[in-house]
Amino acid sequence: MATTSLHPVGAPPQAPPRESTRRLMLRAHAIFVLFTFFALPFWNHLLGTMGAGGVVVLMSLGTLGWWIPLLVAQHKTNPFPWRRLPWTALLFVLWATVSITWSAWPASSALTVTGLLLVTLHALFLVHVLSWRELMRVIASALKWVVGLSLVFELFVSLIIQHPIFPFFVEAPEGKVDPQWYWSRNNLFDGGRIQGILGNANLLGVLCLIAIMVFTIRALSNAPRRSWQIAWIIVSGYMMYRAGSATVFMCAAGVLAVLTCVLVMRRTTKPSQRSLAYFVFAGVGSTIALLVLVYRDFVFGLLGRSDNLTGRADIWAAIGDRIAQRPVIGWGHASPWPPFDPAISAGLVDHGQIVMQAHSMWIDVIYQLGWIGCAIFIATLLALTWRAWFFAVDRPRWDLDSHRPYVVISIFPVLMVALLLVQGITESAPLMLWGWLFIVMLSFKIKSAPVVGIGTTEQSAALERGDAPPTRRHSTRR
Repeated sequence: MATTSLHPVGAPPQAPPRESTRRLMLRAHAIFVLFTFFALPFWNHLLGTMGAGGVVVLMSLGTLGWWIPLLVAQHKTNPFPWRRLPWTALLFVLWATVSITWSAWPASSALTVTGLLLVTLHALFLVHVLSWRELMRVIASALKWVVGLSLVFELFVSLIIQHPIFPFFVEAPEGKVDPQWYWSRNNLFDGGRIQGILGNANLLGVLCLIAIMVFTIRALSNAPRRSWQIAWIIVSGYMMYRAGSATVFMCAAGVLAVLTCVLVMRRTTKPSQRSLAYFVFAGVGSTIALLVLVYRDFVFGLLGRSDNLTGRADIWAAIGDRIAQRPVIGWGHASPWPPFDPAISAGLVDHGQIVMQAHSMWIDVIYQLGWIGCAIFIATLLALTWRAWFFAVDRPRWDLDSHRPYVVISIFPVLMVALLLVQGITESAPLMLWGWLFIVMLSFKIKSAPVVGIGTTEQSAALERGDAPPTRRHSTRR
């Protein structure tokens, strides 16, 4: 007969496993890395060019301090996946580095290539030390800092200072001041465009769009504090609207179009259905592109832009004359165009400021690295687009089971590719800072971890956090 006992037979309750302080500090460093590349203009406005450069140098030293001991410690248990590196992207970096030898501005090329190498280094570091879920988490945290500080900054300027302000270390020009010179225009309560801590409405708008994508994916992935994710989506949407960037609205349309295509593809169950879907996508996309081309004046009018894309056509014409002089190998890498070297911009001035990019990644890459560099860049984007597309539309599979549910995170790379491709039509951002960071990071991550949560890199990160027990080999002795 059963008897009552005061001594339970079950295991005593234990606290859930906690992440080590070392892991938390590593993730904090990753957040700072992403924030710095997202908001480098903020450091430039706050500390000046030399101060911002110092922040990047110290951050890079910190990254090496984290990464080198980790590579040494995991040399035998989890070696670095050299064969999974994004080789086409690294070939583009190599070609940019070699361009210093024939550059028309070698000092500027050496400086900007150093920046390109540092961005590539940090992209490889983030992929190697973080799992897919951790990567999305640190991206979300960095964007929270960008969006949150931008809102607080605009509130501070409007409520406390109550007038437009210039960046630190910048002398106010004489006479009538163009709004482009201001760090903040004090427009939060008067309906004008806001620029946030970045001092650039276009950059703020596109980062808010990325934030909406990331927060939405995390909310659908059952991330902790879902209500806060929704709140951040609302705040980011408001900031994106107030930034008033026509380029961002075009990017949002491209992202929605790709999202629709992915969701349709996920509903297909037969190869014939996929073939039909591809045929429909091609037809609809070609028709829309033709209509935009024919009625471009009307479309640009809806976006509040002139038919020359706010002076971009003039920049493209001026740079086109230079491309014709060195079409094969280009004039030498320079992204962005350093303002202290006016030879790169050929005297182009916009709103009283020296132009720092061609406002088109395609024209910029041909101008700097010629058609050879452009071919390598196209190969890089094609490889990323191919992998990102099938990463999103195919079910996760590593054995014979082909009916596993889709993972929400897998849709993020293809949406980022769509955003970068659309933005690259009128901006050169994909060639520098966070744009190039995402190209290298996503290319490497999809190759090294083609299934979310499965694979050597994913499991090693989980073991580091204490989320999963180590696998044990069971003996088959009888």
